[in-house]
Amino acid sequence: MVKQSEPIKVLVTGAAGQIAYSLLYSIGNGSVFGKDQPIILVLLDITPMMGVLDGVLMELQDCALPLLKDVIATDKEEVAFKDLDVAILVGSMPRRDGMERKDLLKANVKIFKCQGAALDKYAKKSVKVVVVGNPANTNCLTAAKSAPSIPKENFSCLTRLDHNRAKAQIALKLGVTSNDVKNVIIWGNHSSTQYPDVNHAKVKLQGKDVGVYEALKDDSWLKGEFITTVQQRGAAVIKARKLSSAMSAAKAICDHVRDIWFGTPEGEFVSMGIISDGNSYGVPDDLLYSFPVTIKNKTWKIVEGLPINDFSREKMDLTAKELVEEKETAFEFLSSA
Repeated sequence: MVKQSEPIKVLVTGAAGQIAYSLLYSIGNGSVFGKDQPIILVLLDITPMMGVLDGVLMELQDCALPLLKDVIATDKEEVAFKDLDVAILVGSMPRRDGMERKDLLKANVKIFKCQGAALDKYAKKSVKVVVVGNPANTNCLTAAKSAPSIPKENFSCLTRLDHNRAKAQIALKLGVTSNDVKNVIIWGNHSSTQYPDVNHAKVKLQGKDVGVYEALKDDSWLKGEFITTVQQRGAAVIKARKLSSAMSAAKAICDHVRDIWFGTPEGEFVSMGIISDGNSYGVPDDLLYSFPVTIKNKTWKIVEGLPINDFSREKMDLTAKELVEEKETAFEFLSSA
């Protein structure tokens, strides 16, 4: 008889929403934390959503997943954030029609200030926090600032969906699978200023790793349409589906968390939004900025020493500038929140 390990406690916020609906099954079936890792799943949402959340709870029970030791559905922070190993913060105030980004920031600063404080008060100090709810970078920074007793390296935000989108676009163009494409980078903000960079990316062709620029021989596409397609992909999905990306977002969250848990493959790096302190790429400190990272023993390291050309530099600075402005706006609200 193999002794099962102790259960880990995983929180998903916005748990009655559509991203969570695609995400919870993957967490519960072992494809994120491993097939022998029991899980206590905590579902948090706002009080008006508790009826819907009960339906989600019933469905999780009906999946009869052997790894799910317990599922707790709640609208109370002191219940949701207690003794957490992992917090996946999906819930946020969505942007409504006619809403300025500033209004969006203001509403979300309040939410993520509270959640950061709740993490600080109730969660394990070793908790890994992944922020998905938009504007993800600045929400993540707000949460980290509001949880001073948790190392800021434990906070990251999701740019893996953009990373996966970039990989997929290259794979489609070359007629290979996205598994054959590695080391694309998303720099900066999870917004339309993000910079998808394939200067360091490789694609496997006839068993050999070839640089993407060399493989495609189409610089104008790579510097033009490719970048805008990745930047605008979220909006394109909304336009077509009348709803935002849920299946692909959930898959990206799984990829992101699995890599934190088990590490990145040898010779590969991934993109995630992390604290910019002490980076060697000229990005201002104290921002939550997406970098290429490798992960080992649940600890990320920025990939150093990648040469940056003028085209990239300009794009990287532009998205940093947006993040500085967002941070300033958010922190004005933070001091008064």
